[in-house]
Amino acid sequence: MYLFNQGDCMPDTSPAANHLDLLDDLLKCALAHGADAADAVMIRSDSVGASWRMGKAEDLERSESHDIGLRVIRGKKQAVVSTTDLNPAGFDELAERVNAMASVSPDDDFCGLADPALHATELAELDLDDDPAQETEPLIERARQAEEAALAVDGVKQSEGGSASVGRSTMALAIRGGDVRFEASYTASSHSVSCSVIAEDAEGHMERDYEFTSARHFEDLDSPEQVGRQAALNTVRRVGARKMKGGRMPVIFDPRVSGGIVGHVAQAINGSSVARGTSFLKNRMGEKIFADGIRIVDDPLRRRGLRSRSVDGEGVAVKRMNLIDDGVLQSWILDCSTARQLGLQTTGHAGRGTGGPPSPGPTNLYMEAGSRTPEELIADIGEGFYVTELIGFGINYVTGDYSRGAAGFWIENGKISFPVFEMTVAGNLKDMFRELTPASDLTFRYGTNAPTLRIEGMTVAGA
Repeated sequence: MYLFNQGDCMPDTSPAANHLDLLDDLLKCALAHGADAADAVMIRSDSVGASWRMGKAEDLERSESHDIGLRVIRGKKQAVVSTTDLNPAGFDELAERVNAMASVSPDDDFCGLADPALHATELAELDLDDDPAQETEPLIERARQAEEAALAVDGVKQSEGGSASVGRSTMALAIRGGDVRFEASYTASSHSVSCSVIAEDAEGHMERDYEFTSARHFEDLDSPEQVGRQAALNTVRRVGARKMKGGRMPVIFDPRVSGGIVGHVAQAINGSSVARGTSFLKNRMGEKIFADGIRIVDDPLRRRGLRSRSVDGEGVAVKRMNLIDDGVLQSWILDCSTARQLGLQTTGHAGRGTGGPPSPGPTNLYMEAGSRTPEELIADIGEGFYVTELIGFGINYVTGDYSRGAAGFWIENGKISFPVFEMTVAGNLKDMFRELTPASDLTFRYGTNAPTLRIEGMTVAGA
């Protein structure tokens, strides 16, 4: 991990430093062609993936990419251009083009660089990179092991395959404007194994399900055998699914889908939505929107986290934040532009790609665990719906109305009884947030995580 700030003259000969040298050359060209300020980002990634299906190797893929995005600011105008050509000989033409674009762009009163006082002065060591060997044979073997473990489970009839992948990516950011000079770069690795299979009942009705594991470090992955066996168990238990009429009842969201509820919170408090006035929570800052004790955290500094970073896309230092604390909405998710629109200060949530300006978004987002086990959450339900899969996207963030296709299991007399499919769950997010209870089984498997969730009084219907 590498950081440079004005006044830091320590030499560096790492690949990250080479990336920053390229960005420095590009920014010099941008300023020479009339930009008041400019920033540039480079994203380089390399990955290898393999799949194994029905007893033989099926696919082997290798991907290598490198992209540069350049943003220039001229007064109240800005423009962005991207390229995959890393040859410095083309930087002058690229810089001239983006400056010409900016000169005819409409005014944006809120564009601009971050206040240098907010820039990171050091980068936390988050242990995101295990510098993996990108060899194909181990990947093929992991994919094979996952499928074989799945096919060994009674009831599995066919396989959609096991797969495994490994990758490594580097993100470099450089900023120039007046006396402002900032550079930072970090590298992260990724590993994954997945498996998907099909089960069939005596009448020929088929069900499909899957399992996967992903991590920054290889040692944190579940074994391929675990992944394959769990994929098979997930699939077999869906055989014999029925349709139910439904009604108003408690709904339990399995951890495979409960993170989506937390994601809806993040979307509703995203600075872009709030500034546009298109969020049903736009006037709720400082108000209680969840029950007592509920806490939702965004933690970019989580070691080995899937979305961890030590600096945001505008060079701003990041920190762990309680977005919801004891049920009360504490903060929007802001970058510099949305913060200026709302008369606030950035929260260090700027994300950045090569194709556009910064925009706000969460990092490692999660809801803290509650005190009751999933079994205790279910125990008093006479009739309810345990959701393991959500289908479609029926959320209106202006009103909070929520309606999704769903599949899972029917709950009877406090027990999970039989599989169901082609169902719909509906409600309003404002009511759902108030009536939500988290279980004690939080694990960190995704970028956004939540424990098992119970939500009272939702409308359940057969599709």
